[in-house]
Amino acid sequence: MSTEDSHGIVSDFIDFLNASPTAFHAVDEAKKRLRNAGYEHLSEKEVWELKPGSKYFFTRNHSTIVAFAIGKRYVAGNGFHLIGAHTDSPCLKLKPVSKVVKGEILEVGVQTYGGGLWHTWFDRDLTVAGRVIVREGNNAGYSHRLVRIDEPIMRIPTLAIHLDRDVNDGFKVNKQTHLLPILATALKAEVNKVSSGNGPVESGKQSDGKKENDKSKHHPILLQLLASKLGCEPDDICDFELQACDTQPSIVAGAAKEFIFSGRLDNLCMSFCSLKALIDATSSDSSLEEETGVRLVALFDHEECGSNSAQGAGSPVILNALTRITNSFSSNSKLLETAIQRSFLVSADMAHALHPNYMDKHEENHQPKLHAGLVIKNNANQRYATNAVTSFIFREIASKHNLPVQDFVVRNDMACGSTIGPILASGMGIRTVDVGAPQLSMHSIREMCAIDDVNYSYKHFKAFFQEFSHLDAKIVVDI
Repeated sequence: MSTEDSHGIVSDFIDFLNASPTAFHAVDEAKKRLRNAGYEHLSEKEVWELKPGSKYFFTRNHSTIVAFAIGKRYVAGNGFHLIGAHTDSPCLKLKPVSKVVKGEILEVGVQTYGGGLWHTWFDRDLTVAGRVIVREGNNAGYSHRLVRIDEPIMRIPTLAIHLDRDVNDGFKVNKQTHLLPILATALKAEVNKVSSGNGPVESGKQSDGKKENDKSKHHPILLQLLASKLGCEPDDICDFELQACDTQPSIVAGAAKEFIFSGRLDNLCMSFCSLKALIDATSSDSSLEEETGVRLVALFDHEECGSNSAQGAGSPVILNALTRITNSFSSNSKLLETAIQRSFLVSADMAHALHPNYMDKHEENHQPKLHAGLVIKNNANQRYATNAVTSFIFREIASKHNLPVQDFVVRNDMACGSTIGPILASGMGIRTVDVGAPQLSMHSIREMCAIDDVNYSYKHFKAFFQEFSHLDAKIVVDI
């Protein structure tokens, strides 16, 4: 790949990051890219009529997306070549009742989502983004809309050192009392109070026959900001799922312009690389000519809190998809079992790069470096699903394309994280390898990775889609 191509991929990734402040927005951006690449939008509520050589995608909850391309030589019972990643990241999500007033200051009640480095959220310029349920006029029903307020509207200020002289000995965050963003002062909010057509908006009052229950749950000034962005009235906002977001954009940075500084690299980096790999591996008319399997990418929600939701990796979403694809080509229900045993999953989630200031946190022989390629994750206690066979397959693809790979195991005296890999491997019985690009500051509001590893990840995933069918035919394990 030329330097120009590499720069193009990194620039494309930056655009993807900046378009994706939430899981909902990441799925929306993925949908746009898939449609532009000729993928047809399916609905899980409808019967699917699929054809070999065609490309499709569907969403669930608008926070999980599954895209797949069917080989022209595919027949029911053939395998699926999957890459799985996730769209969510640790963040602060607005509570169902977010209106908080203390000391004549308007604050926004939030709940912590996932295992964030919460001290990094202090003194950042914050805004809100997510989805809103809007009542349409003339009894037209209700719509699901994405929203993002671009300008900074909130901040979580730190306490002055004069009032906490020991703070540098250990900054301990109380997640209930310390993590409330300041939205406005009561004085300025009163001056800027929004008026409805029937006078000032007040909690619990009625307007045009609509009970304004949301006005008592959220600050009117926040609802007005949302309504202005959505082009509706505050009264038309029925409900929402919003989260606090950093307003600082993702950038290429570092003295040598070798890093990406951004939030949500875990795991939008792997989401982007797998999605782009699938699109590019199916872009030409001949891409699927010799393919006997189905190339598939699944980007799940709720990995950061255990994947146990209707749209998480712990749900039947992938098994449902594989079943429907197989059954579209045969009425023999037993062929799905054969297909799964011929399938392979790459569980792609970011990895811990060696931190130069904390060298002792890594096992001596397993220290992933920036710019050194995808990391294959191993854990004897099955926190990762990699084994010798799946690791070999992934390495062999890298070797053929001169791509670097690295190894990681956690120290024996430290707890090991996990991924969607063991969840899908144990739930479906599918061969799985756990991999990820190395990064620093994982779960911070502002993370960093190396641009070379974005390129390596993309090329490795693309090669996986193109090479797996041929390579797998040469491997015999269970006779």
